[in-house]
Amino acid sequence: MALEFIELDVRPILADGGAPFPAIMTAVESLAPGQGLTLLAPFSPQPLFKVMEEKGYVHRVSELASGDFEVKFTPRATEVLVSENVEDGDEWPEAARSFDFSELDPPQPMVRILSELETMAPGEVLFAVLGREPVFLFRELTERGHKWAGSYDSDGEAFRLMIKTGTVA
Repeated sequence: MALEFIELDVRPILADGGAPFPAIMTAVESLAPGQGLTLLAPFSPQPLFKVMEEKGYVHRVSELASGDFEVKFTPRATEVLVSENVEDGDEWPEAARSFDFSELDPPQPMVRILSELETMAPGEVLFAVLGREPVFLFRELTERGHKWAGSYDSDGEAFRLMIKTGTVA
């Protein structure tokens, strides 16, 4: 099921000299599971990002042709990140190996995953649970020709990562 976004345009509130924060929080509280918020504003609302992060949302900011900003707030547990080389319809077999590295401090999860991948055959899948989003690992995986997909669990506390081994092109 695709994520549905509810739109809130705070530009009229700001143009009238009002404070948009109460309207934003009312909109956030009204979101149903599986819904995100699209916020339209005349500036990038930096202070709001931390508030929304604490409520379990990640954000993506886009500047519009008009100079205004569109910010998409997505529930952290529903956003799936994938490597650029993953295509629709890619078949992924069951994980050949599974690990829980959620208690390890960086860079240990990355080191262990990269080491494990070196011993796996192309096309095999490794599944790992991590304590945080492995932003530095993503680049390494892509450079080594692997495909990956990951997301936070439903509580937003652990990052689940699947890696399909490949070969460097």
